[in-house]
Amino acid sequence: MRGWIEGFQASIDFIEQNLTEALDIETVAARAALSPFYYQRIFGALCGMTVGEYIRARRMTLAAQELSGSAARVIDVAVKYGYDSPDSFAKAFQRFHGLAPSQAKEPGANLRSLAPMHIKIALEGGNMLDYCIVEKAPFTIVGVKRRFDIETSYQEIPKNWKEWQKDMKGLKGMFGVCMDMNGRDFDYWIADLYIPWEDITEGCQTALIPASHWAQFVCRGPLPESLQWVNTQIWSEWLPSLTGYALAGNYSIEIYMPPAEDPADTLSYIWVPLKKL
Repeated sequence: MRGWIEGFQASIDFIEQNLTEALDIETVAARAALSPFYYQRIFGALCGMTVGEYIRARRMTLAAQELSGSAARVIDVAVKYGYDSPDSFAKAFQRFHGLAPSQAKEPGANLRSLAPMHIKIALEGGNMLDYCIVEKAPFTIVGVKRRFDIETSYQEIPKNWKEWQKDMKGLKGMFGVCMDMNGRDFDYWIADLYIPWEDITEGCQTALIPASHWAQFVCRGPLPESLQWVNTQIWSEWLPSLTGYALAGNYSIEIYMPPAEDPADTLSYIWVPLKKL
């Protein structure tokens, strides 16, 4: 666990050392020896915000400090922190601080600040997760997919399910599958198990899920809250204590059971692919 936490902290330190440079998620995630897909999910669980939100907040914090403590020009500070124009910088500054960059120079200006993150994990066992590790042969899914931005996926994916329910395209919606595309965006599938002798509904596609060991987590309660809560616990509590296995594959799977009469009894699962060490 110690090495894993140190690697993740090294990635945050790298961000801090390069806030005035262009930062891409592949380079940052490499510092933690993780794929961009997993890095962003773990970062959100540990830090309570996305990687992009953290970088923007830190840049806005430092920009405000420079404007309030020196004779620096707004245009120079904007360029330093990666903004192409004073207007785009001013809009971002206004959203974060609630005032214009020029107002930051005024005595007594109220400015917001986000301190650098330092990862410390205390494994106290306070939250119980039900899971087992199983080995599964390869299988194929069939369904519809849509691309999402990692920063807005928690809000947008539930909306996607509601839209799909209006026209289910012959699908039961057994699976929700996240597949990494480029480190920032990922494809999310609403899918079923592919049956070779059945026709593929128009608008649907297939994808092969490779053979793997899987950590299978039980989620109980209303959706999407129960899934999102367990997902957060996986990355913030379960992963740091994992021994004998490492994360594998740039995808994860949600499995949905038939709805219960009482939402509190709703049962679903999260599968995370693993490889033996």
